[in-house]
This record gives sequence, C-alpha cells and structure tokens, in this order.
Amino acid sequence: MYAARSRPTAGNFELWAWLFMRISGIALLLLVLIHFAIMHLFTPLSDVTFDFVAARFSTPFWRIYDLVLLALALVHGMNGVRVVADDYIHSRGWRLVTATTLWTITFIFMVIGAQIILSFQPSVGTG
Repeated sequence: MYAARSRPTAGNFELWAWLFMRISGIALLLLVLIHFAIMHLFTPLSDVTFDFVAARFSTPFWRIYDLVLLALALVHGMNGVRVVADDYIHSRGWRLVTATTLWTITFIFMVIGAQIILSFQPSVGTG
C-alpha cells in the first residue's frame, strides 16, 4: 500500500515547507545537472584540478552558484529529514528537540560551506 502526505491546506509553516520541497527539488535538479555536465561531461577528469576550480571561483557567478546549490541542498535535505522524523516522533517535546537539532546542524554546515566558498583564494594555486 502506498501512503503519501497530502498537500497541507492551512496557510502555515507546513504549507510553505511543502511548497519549498517541490520548488527547491526542481531547482536542485537543474543546478545539479548543470554542475554534473560541466564537471564530468564537458571537462575531462584530468583537467579538473586546483587551477580549474580556482579559475571558476575567480568570478562571483560560480561562487554564488555554489552557495545557492549548497543552501538549497542543505535546507531541502534537512526539511526532508524533519518530515520523516515528524512521521515517527509523536511527542511534541521530542519533535521540538529533533527540529532544533536539525536546524542547528544545518546552520553549522551552512556556515562551514559558505566560509569555504567565500574565503577560497584562487590566486594561491596559480603561477
């Protein structure tokens, strides 16, 4: 038997989370396919080096692209885990603990990933 969550009807957090999952899923699919094509199909594996990444990160476009990919992937994944946890955790207190833990972990990974993307110095490997 197949069980699926139906679309939330009230204009609350669950409705926005439900909409976010659909929109971010489509956006992630496009972003990941473009990333995969550039990094694995159009560029020979032997050419994906530090200098290749440095050249990509020398423009703001690719840094923003990777930041958007990181943010969407982390929040989309965290929201998915939250939905699954809500299916199995029935206590309101434990749901709050779980959601707080998930948001905290997501925030930590977001800060670490953003710091790496934004502080990368492309000039270090060139020359």
